[in-house]
Amino acid sequence: MQTKPALAPLPACRLPQPLIDGHGRPVHYLRLSVTDRCNLHCLYCRNLGRQQFIPHPQILRYEEIVRLVGLMSAGGVTKLRLTGGEPFVRRGCEHLLVMLRERFPQLDLRLTTNGTLLEPHVPLLGRLGLGAVNLSLDSFDRQTFAQVTGHDLLPAVLSALDALLAAGIRVKINAVAMRGINDRQLDDFIHAARSLPVDVRFIEFMPMGAGTHWSPESFWPAAEIFREVAARVALAPEQQVLRNAGPARMYRVLGGRGRLGFIAAVSNHFCASCNRLRLTCNGNLRTCLFDDHEYRLRGLLRHQACDDAQLARVLRLACLKKPVGAELLRNRPQGQAVAGTPMAAIGG
Repeated sequence: MQTKPALAPLPACRLPQPLIDGHGRPVHYLRLSVTDRCNLHCLYCRNLGRQQFIPHPQILRYEEIVRLVGLMSAGGVTKLRLTGGEPFVRRGCEHLLVMLRERFPQLDLRLTTNGTLLEPHVPLLGRLGLGAVNLSLDSFDRQTFAQVTGHDLLPAVLSALDALLAAGIRVKINAVAMRGINDRQLDDFIHAARSLPVDVRFIEFMPMGAGTHWSPESFWPAAEIFREVAARVALAPEQQVLRNAGPARMYRVLGGRGRLGFIAAVSNHFCASCNRLRLTCNGNLRTCLFDDHEYRLRGLLRHQACDDAQLARVLRLACLKKPVGAELLRNRPQGQAVAGTPMAAIGG
């Protein structure tokens, strides 16, 4: 992985300044990975070889995470999503959620999880008032689920889904679309969106990390998925507010309870409205998913001479160098990964 040295701290600023990148895009959204460890081994997330995990001393402490979130909140971040790996693999993740809610009650706090360890934590998520839970669920077929994840744990995920809905928590089901894997299971996903009050979102398989299952043959474009879905069910497009719009193009299922969404991260980028940063579990700031350049913050956090004003300055300077991911995609060699870092190390 190509890692940039942390930018040298500059003189402290008296007042907070917004996080805006060099293309004029303000940052409102932080995706924060709490661990690179996971109890699954999904085809699209990890490489096909033996996984090397980040040593625990190099993982950000919860207090360090809270400090960084405070700085980014002062810089305009209003939405925070905890990701992994699988967040609940890390001991004490529920305590981090409580700390974040108590310290930043104004934040739109969310979570991405594979759902296998989730059900016991659902009552807490309800009490904390999470904005939504994104549930990674690439198939409702037990055999296909095991093929994708490497583990036969679909019943645990479906139990967690039922518990989330019973608790009144908004659910987004994320399905990575893979030709030859789950492309014959559209009817199952459509049935879920018809019968449940959930968002079912198809995400294009992204060429992230060397040695994954990705190939041009496994790529299933969102436009093709949409055509196949529209041939099966009546859809009505949802109007989106630009600032708060996510990457998915959402459609109501007419006569149903839920919605269907299509995320064309590769074939039809949404860089113009990108408002996010990513923070890896070992404290590297990644300004673009498709760029392996990262800014190391852990050393600054643990340096007694580096105060919050200096850290905030570093964050703003890093944002100014944020690239346009679509340009990186266009320039990658045909058939190769756009970045060398697997998704498990970046954060889902």
